[in-house]
Amino acid sequence: MQPVLEINTPVGFDLWPIAGIERFGFLPLSGGLPPAEVGTAVMRIVGCNDIDPEDDPEDDRPPRPADPLGSFLHGLLTFDSLYAAGGLRVTDDSTGTVFLPGCCDGLEDWRDWHRLVDGGDLLGFGHEPVSPLAERFGDTVRLTVDAERGDSPVIELPVTELRRLLAGVERDLADFLTLATGWAHQWLPPGHRIPVTTALARVLDLPAPTVPPEQ
Repeated sequence: MQPVLEINTPVGFDLWPIAGIERFGFLPLSGGLPPAEVGTAVMRIVGCNDIDPEDDPEDDRPPRPADPLGSFLHGLLTFDSLYAAGGLRVTDDSTGTVFLPGCCDGLEDWRDWHRLVDGGDLLGFGHEPVSPLAERFGDTVRLTVDAERGDSPVIELPVTELRRLLAGVERDLADFLTLATGWAHQWLPPGHRIPVTTALARVLDLPAPTVPPEQ
């Protein structure tokens, strides 16, 4: 089980170095990513929230800054609810079956999987054309790759194993956040470093990282 981001790299991105990753592929997050892939992950999370303020009197967010970096970071730093395309990918090495995040999934909701561990009955992650579904039957969890298909591949595992896998996901996300904190201090100017890493922690539903005060 891996936390993954669905990558959609914009053409001509030049605010910081990024890696060449297949468009609409999945990037696993962990503490082992090279700097360019950390930059890609940060770029994707920021891009998911790069939305103009609505023309709505109840939207009290400030206007988008004029400078390119401030403009790109604006949504990440001003939205109350943040989103990151992706989720949790589960691979059964014995059969090659892969359970992928669906269209209604987001990495920010990864802790919802604990609902299965704690006695929930199902989690739906998408709809047609692909509908991933996780269900609990007693002490077993069944992951259906596409619930719209009667012959869909499935992965079954004990609830105790899912609990162990989720602990590994949390470690991977925490290790990635540590990498991203160091990355931010290398590639972002003072004034953006702490707000960006704090926002990344919010997206990943983790405690904000401890960082030295900016000079």
